[in-house]
Amino acid sequence: MSSGDPFTFKAINPISRALGFPSLPKRKPTGSADKAARLRTVGLWYWLGVALGLGVALGVAIGALPAPFRGAALLSAVLAALGGYALAAFFFLGPVTALTGAAGGIAGGFCSAELAQRTLRRGGTRGATAILLLGAALIAAALAFVPALGYVEIVLAVILALRLGRGGSDRFAGLRTLARD
Repeated sequence: MSSGDPFTFKAINPISRALGFPSLPKRKPTGSADKAARLRTVGLWYWLGVALGLGVALGVAIGALPAPFRGAALLSAVLAALGGYALAAFFFLGPVTALTGAAGGIAGGFCSAELAQRTLRRGGTRGATAILLLGAALIAAALAFVPALGYVEIVLAVILALRLGRGGSDRFAGLRTLARD
């Protein structure tokens, strides 16, 4: 807009005062301190989501390792929590962020260990299960850097862990149910 435009704030303000309307409050100047504080706040939420997502990814990767053993879910959750805490503390240098990384590791560790145990019980091989879970962990780690997807990852990991924890048959019937006739 040019300076002579009748619809600018400077042109409308004297008219509104003459008609008896209250004047608009003056804006306080936005300094670099306000912008920096706003970016820090947004940055905190972003990095918490990244820490959660990376914790889930680390938990998924670690959950494949102790799958053949009893107590694998607990062991992988503890290892993933320690790894998530260390990873977030090393990269982000904040105790809150490190705790969120540990929480993501716990969720990812429980979820992937249960998934790996069920896969092995149903006839999957250790190598293929580990490779598929490591691939899923790499994808989860990449998606953790997309804003807000770290939060989505942890919610999905918890939902999957709860669904897997319900139990069910050890083997999938597949086409064997049709062969009975």
